[in-house]
Amino acid sequence: MLRVATISIAAILIAGAARAETPVERGGYLVNTIMTCANCHSPKGPPDAVAGKDFSGGLSWDVPPFKVTASNITQDKDTGIGNWSAADIKKLLRTGVRPNGIAIASIMPTGFYGIITDSDMDAIVAYVRTIKPVNNKVPDPVYRMAAPPQVFPGAEQPYTPAMLDDKLKRGFYLATIGHCMECHTPAPKGSHDWANDIGRGGFEFPGPWGVSVSRNITSSKSKGIGDWTDAEIKRAITQGIDKDGNHLKPPMGFGYYAHMTDADLDAVIAWLRTVPPKE
Repeated sequence: MLRVATISIAAILIAGAARAETPVERGGYLVNTIMTCANCHSPKGPPDAVAGKDFSGGLSWDVPPFKVTASNITQDKDTGIGNWSAADIKKLLRTGVRPNGIAIASIMPTGFYGIITDSDMDAIVAYVRTIKPVNNKVPDPVYRMAAPPQVFPGAEQPYTPAMLDDKLKRGFYLATIGHCMECHTPAPKGSHDWANDIGRGGFEFPGPWGVSVSRNITSSKSKGIGDWTDAEIKRAITQGIDKDGNHLKPPMGFGYYAHMTDADLDAVIAWLRTVPPKE
């Protein structure tokens, strides 16, 4: 009986190992949850993406440095990135430079992606290359002045997988590749003051939902989320409902974050609690 039980346990462990997450699955998890790529790169209805058009181009921005529309990142060869190599995609994500040598608009948060582990970068590229082609030509970008991406402090170099075993480092990693502070840090003159304003909120986002303003997500108890419970923060992230029961507006990607694992959400919340208070 003992021998049979031992064999059964071994078989279960082997089966579990055989079902390890594939690179495409890992990439799909990151792209469709914390990175919220479709949130910008899919046309909006409102309030959700137009059915069948995911990743085929989406939100537009007309600000002093540029007038751009989020690109078609499907595998369509005429209007998407179907002709891009894996190296082309990695170069864009790491450096913000297209295969033709032209820098992409700084609204694309490539300044946050330097932290992505090499294995996660491979996984993201593997998943993107599985996105079905959708023929959808977005307007050509108009660049009025140079506006290089700002590198987020701590995102200068790729993390190693071992670093993700530390809960706070994992939370920082996820919040960074999710470019949370790009939206939750004001940029009144077109650039962020990471040293003094990180997480202070106040960034305005016009769109099909009207105009939404990012809130303070620092540890301030009076202006931020310092007196929120973990459960209240998690509800805001995954359901779009704040501490007082108010419904949050897009582009906050709560519909994407709802599919994150509890362990990843807990890590993000743990890191958010370390963000210095800004009143």
